Amino acid sequence: MGKTAKQILGDKSTRLLLPAIALAEALFILEKGRGQYAISERKLLARIRADSRIRVVALGQQILDLTLQCKTIDEMHDRQIVATAIFIQNRGFSTAILTKDANIAGSGLIPCVW
Repeated sequence: MGKTAKQILGDKSTRLLLPAIALAEALFILEKGRGQYAISERKLLARIRADSRIRVVALGQQILDLTLQCKTIDEMHDRQIVATAIFIQNRGFSTAILTKDANIAGSGLIPCVW
């Protein structure tokens, strides 16, 4: 993880919005044993629930509508993540996605930090 992303995640005053689709992907990866993560699905959910800075943002019709603006992003789940950030930004909040994904960052649709 990049230095800036670590600083943001370490800042106790930062509000973290977690798209439900990103959480679902993380849980799926853990379930399938992909990657080298030393945490269970249950523990991940417990940590998320225990962190008052984190709010899980549901995938709703408005976010799905915004995915139509994200066609430069190749992967469907990534489109939904970006659409969630656009949804939040359209409501007047400063938003950035913590990612090193080149397709998301290169799209220019939303600021990215890593």
